[in-house]
Amino acid sequence: MNNVSIFWMQLAASVFVLTVIAVWYVWPALTKLPLKSALTILLFAHVPRYVGMTLLVPGMVDSKLPSAFLSGAAYGDLLEAGLALTCIFLLRANWRAAIPLVWVTNTWGFVDLVIGVRGLLQINLPSYDLGTFWYIYIFYAPVVLVTHLLIFLVLVKAKSW
Repeated sequence: MNNVSIFWMQLAASVFVLTVIAVWYVWPALTKLPLKSALTILLFAHVPRYVGMTLLVPGMVDSKLPSAFLSGAAYGDLLEAGLALTCIFLLRANWRAAIPLVWVTNTWGFVDLVIGVRGLLQINLPSYDLGTFWYIYIFYAPVVLVTHLLIFLVLVKAKSW
């Protein structure tokens, strides 16, 4: 098997396993919590997206990777991390703007993720040397994807919460 095949197999396996965990364990537990607590827990999964800034550190990933891809991914993730942390504080402070900001934050983060996947496909990312950043893509990105979907589900069902 080559790098590209292994990458996609691992990514698909991570999404599958994390989806099973979310359906069997996370969602049932979330439905027992108050809305703001459920959202806070899910948002905490997005705060470490600042790790994406590692893409800008020389020598961490292949120097042949397009700089536009690297900076877009790094700064998009940093913005999402900051927004997620802001939402957490606003939810804890019981601000009225908290839930609308969670919508904005989750929508932004999801769109950023989709744009990142499009870029990943365009440049055939797994064909480059990703070093330890490989693990971010095959494990943490699926966590981000699944929690984005869970946040949307919580927000849509908020009226019945």
